[in-house]
Amino acid sequence: MKLDLDQDIQGILEPERAFDRRDFLTTALGASAALAAAGTASAQQIVTDTAGLTAGDVKIPVAGGTLPGYFAMPATGGPFAVILVAPEVFGLNPYMKDICRRLAKAGYYAISPDVYARKADLTKITSFAEIMPIVNSKADTEMMADFDATAAFAKASGKGDVGRLGMTGFCRGGRSTWMYAAHNPSLRAAVAWYGPMAGKTSDVMPKNPLDLVNMIKVPVLGLYGAKDEGIPLADVDKMREALKGTGNKSEFVVYAEAGHGFNADFRPDNYRRQDAEDGWKRMLAWFKLWGVA
Repeated sequence: MKLDLDQDIQGILEPERAFDRRDFLTTALGASAALAAAGTASAQQIVTDTAGLTAGDVKIPVAGGTLPGYFAMPATGGPFAVILVAPEVFGLNPYMKDICRRLAKAGYYAISPDVYARKADLTKITSFAEIMPIVNSKADTEMMADFDATAAFAKASGKGDVGRLGMTGFCRGGRSTWMYAAHNPSLRAAVAWYGPMAGKTSDVMPKNPLDLVNMIKVPVLGLYGAKDEGIPLADVDKMREALKGTGNKSEFVVYAEAGHGFNADFRPDNYRRQDAEDGWKRMLAWFKLWGVA
């Protein structure tokens, strides 16, 4: 799993406003927001059945109440290694639930919390201009606490072995994965799919993953696209070199023809089946390598 980094990518501009790498998705994925919220399936969208699984909606206790969530695990056996699934900016949509079922088919207790539910059900919003202010108002401290609570929920079920805890996330969830790798040293391994590592900060997101390199003790596999218009390969290179300097065993794979969201099979303009399937195989191998199995 080696990496070649040789492409410089420019940011995206919307009329009258320059976007940073944290919110470039407003133009890049705006049409996909409507597609996702409307529940429209693309021709290549994967639908994983529940045969041999126990799966469904859950309520995860958090400070001040509960968060909706979705879990899936094998129907027999256990306890199982736990994978926390960090969602994209579209909330706990059918794609995120399917990711949980795919992981369950591989033998995991997979669970995804609806981390934006305190503000809105993002699956019911079709305007990306409405989605992003909600997403960008989520405090990193609250986000980390939500995933702590999700791991605790899995443990309390008696079916999740958090001694074998892993995490994966996509897009903004990829950033959450990097941040949680810095937050929870008990995490055994993580896989970040095209998660931003730098960009504009704010009161609720005061640091980026690149600022927290010395706190990341977890081996992370980063999966990125060379044609991603929002995550410059220079950022990937910086993270790779910074982690190498700490002795961290993280690795990166860059897919030469992939852009952003290449695993998102419900977004026909982004999905690249060959790269998505390769990334999935690498993810499962990464978890196995680091004892999340």
